[in-house]
Amino acid sequence: MTEATETAPRDLRIEQFPHQRDYPIRWADIDRYGHLNNAVQYLMMDTLINDFVADAAGMPPHHLPAVGLVVETGCLYLQEILPTHRLRLGLRCLHTGSSSIRYQVGFFIDTSETPAAVSRFSVVYADPQTRRPTAIPAVIKAAAEGIRS
Repeated sequence: MTEATETAPRDLRIEQFPHQRDYPIRWADIDRYGHLNNAVQYLMMDTLINDFVADAAGMPPHHLPAVGLVVETGCLYLQEILPTHRLRLGLRCLHTGSSSIRYQVGFFIDTSETPAAVSRFSVVYADPQTRRPTAIPAVIKAAAEGIRS
């Protein structure tokens, strides 16, 4: 079992997130209060991680010998994300176990080095039939360990 150093969310910097992707903000992503809807942030987080897994595996995640089940998520919102902002998401791995991975996603606006939001996303790999925990597929574990910071 290996673990990355936990940093207070406000002290995180974009360079601590080895895997990064830009996300356009659409007008439909904005809630009634004029900022990015938190449900859209969860969708972006889920998409970032699933794309990372698919790229690492070279196949869609549902074709892997084990299914990744989300067991815990959360998000700390540090500042509003507005429709005029450019948004970059950063992904890093905080922990890998025998059957689980804990990711952290940073939401960075414009050219800011500090996050507007920081989320956590824990996945347990399970046998597709029994849904009991099983080993993380080796290619996914190696990819996750490759973005630990």
